[in-house]
Amino acid sequence: MNEKLFSLPVIEQITPYISQRLVGELPVITIVHPKVRAAVTLQGAQLIDWQPAGEAPVIWLSEKTAFANGKAIRGGVPICWPWFGPAGEPAHGFARNLPWTLSAHDENEESVVLTFVLESSEQTKKLWPHDFTLLARYRFSDRCEIELEAHGEFEATAALHSYFAVADIAGVEVSGLGKHYIDKVNGGVEGASENGKQTYPDRVDRIHTQPEDCSVIVDTAGRRTLEIYHHYHSDVVTWNPGPALSCSMGDMPNEGYKTMVCVETAHVSTPMISAAEAPSRLATTFRIRKG
Repeated sequence: MNEKLFSLPVIEQITPYISQRLVGELPVITIVHPKVRAAVTLQGAQLIDWQPAGEAPVIWLSEKTAFANGKAIRGGVPICWPWFGPAGEPAHGFARNLPWTLSAHDENEESVVLTFVLESSEQTKKLWPHDFTLLARYRFSDRCEIELEAHGEFEATAALHSYFAVADIAGVEVSGLGKHYIDKVNGGVEGASENGKQTYPDRVDRIHTQPEDCSVIVDTAGRRTLEIYHHYHSDVVTWNPGPALSCSMGDMPNEGYKTMVCVETAHVSTPMISAAEAPSRLATTFRIRKG
């Protein structure tokens, strides 16, 4: 899918490096820059590709996801807001299912910056009774920076639900997760890790409530190490569906779990608090470790 995104017909050439295309039913903003390629759908302002020059794709995207209006995209970096998980309907909030607007862009020889906006409407107030303005900013270069900024007066939970491509989940280890976690696979029981590291012998779904500011994904088979920096967060969520759940998901290949891992910058155990002159933020940075 990553290669197909950049062979789609160009609907509008916005700047020399930025264009709009259509994937399925969804408009997508694509970046083709000498130092990086990237793609963000207008639905959900969702990152679905980031690939520095000379590198394999970093972001995982399901080959079976339906790019359909109002339907969640499986993979990329869904913006889960204003709630995470089953706290309301739809699950993981409405921000990832609604159309956003590209409100600003900038580019130079080193990077491309995109800003998207979503504002409250009659539709959102039926789901959540608050006025808001939500901004999603992306800076693409040899690293990927994402910042979510929420204006208004309310509390919310959120996650940047990042799916990363790996060669084989059997050889993946994630570190920097801290000691304490909530195990959602086992009914929300609390657990402890001695070394803050995690491997994936089967399904994993954990909220790590004492994470370090950087998680490290070591992909042994892929011979790659990714650094995931977390900003303004309270938690890091890790997820892999494992074989049984992967087979039961209509938008996931049966063996899709083998080539992805989620390490998510999150505000779940404590809420994000937005006040009149003090917007709340959640941000993350992805970087490929060299050497």
